[in-house]
Amino acid sequence: MIFETVLITALCILMLAILANLYRVVKGPSSADRVQALDSVGINLIASTAVFSVLLHTHAFFDLILLIGILSFIGTVAFARFIERGVVIERKR
Repeated sequence: MIFETVLITALCILMLAILANLYRVVKGPSSADRVQALDSVGINLIASTAVFSVLLHTHAFFDLILLIGILSFIGTVAFARFIERGVVIERKR
């Protein structure tokens, strides 16, 4: 009973963190701040999914956790390439 209450409280705190990061995504002063906030949203989504998986006593969400992590990493790498070169995908003509 107390363990489930702690998990639900953790989910609520993680959702508040996601909302705060979404505010930073919208109002960020620079694009680097926005990308950092999106990374933080991805991390918080991974943590929320993991807590939810523990709460439901299932392993079904582990693939979703992996997918969110991969997409977050790809987005960060794409933005780093954009900052460095000005384009994400170079096309040779």
